[in-house]
Amino acid sequence: MDDSFTHEPGNLTLPRKLLVVNWGLVFLLCLVGAISIAMLYSAANGHMRPWATRQLLHFAEGFAILFAVALTDLRFWLKYAYVIYLISLLLLVLGDISGTIGLGAKRWIALGPVQLEPSEVAKVALVLALARYFNGLPIDEVVRTRRLLAPLTLIFVPTLLVLRQPDLGTAFLLSMIGAAMFFLAGVRWWKFAIALALVVAAIPVGWHFLHAYQKARLLGFLHPESDPLGAGYHIIQSKIALGSGGVFGKGFLRGTQSHLDFLPEKQTDFIFTTLAEEFGMVGGLTLLALYALIFAYGFAIGLSARNQFGRLVALGVTTMVFLYVFVNIAMVTGLVPVVGVPLPLVSYGGTALLTLMFAFGLVLCVSVHRDLRLPTRGGVSGGL
Repeated sequence: MDDSFTHEPGNLTLPRKLLVVNWGLVFLLCLVGAISIAMLYSAANGHMRPWATRQLLHFAEGFAILFAVALTDLRFWLKYAYVIYLISLLLLVLGDISGTIGLGAKRWIALGPVQLEPSEVAKVALVLALARYFNGLPIDEVVRTRRLLAPLTLIFVPTLLVLRQPDLGTAFLLSMIGAAMFFLAGVRWWKFAIALALVVAAIPVGWHFLHAYQKARLLGFLHPESDPLGAGYHIIQSKIALGSGGVFGKGFLRGTQSHLDFLPEKQTDFIFTTLAEEFGMVGGLTLLALYALIFAYGFAIGLSARNQFGRLVALGVTTMVFLYVFVNIAMVTGLVPVVGVPLPLVSYGGTALLTLMFAFGLVLCVSVHRDLRLPTRGGVSGGL
């Protein structure tokens, strides 16, 4: 390990760190968490079980993780970024070997009583690993193609492992997260144009490698009415629920589509539809406004950091959450195919929630240590 990663004492005491924690972001996370509990309570027809109680426990665990990560020295996450990445790859391999099949893919592995979804861990691990790689890399080095081979490998390996599950939606989003990190690091736009052209050219070839249910989802997205009880069922029922909510909604616990079980996956992928049916366009826009504030905090924290690793971590995590919110909302409104992407902090799910709280803990850690100068390839990283 590099000598620059010696155990240097932090510049802030624990009480001081607690004082400088970005409590505005914590408050917003609490608000979105409260919405999650309320909607899961409604999805269970006015009962805390089976989802709301468990989600409440996950949030309690998540906030413990969030503060533990936020109060840890940022140099720790820089030092062990690659280790966390390697652990995520091992979990993906373990999932491929002995994972539990759900929704047509090997998504979960059993670690004692805990069901872990390795692909959720891989998202944050990828952000950490790429931030570590690009930390302090001069812009004249970033633009060199040979410098991009290693980070491209960092993206390709977990994406390939997720594709083997198979989970096309998560694999696509891992690629998008990686592309976003490249952009944040300063890679030239024309390289993205070339990559996009290659992807478009490969679509006809890639179509033949898709599974039958993946092809059905894509065709159902283009023509949902052609198979209203099969591939098009999810999006048709989602649109009915969204339209029936109107401006102000039908009222809490009064959503017919969800409570009569017409709406599929109402506690996970389509929970935004449940909310929009009961609270209408006003409720949906309110949640989106809370997300917008969270994104604003995340980007502001990233831009205020005086070290490149912190900037890339905060901006990368925020971009990752933005992509998931965007894809989920676009999915339930019929703008993109149904790809099984949960709504961050709102959809039911233990691994996804705990991983997100870990990720937001990293953002808060960057905020707490925003003035910290970290070791880089060329010495010490400074400000913008």
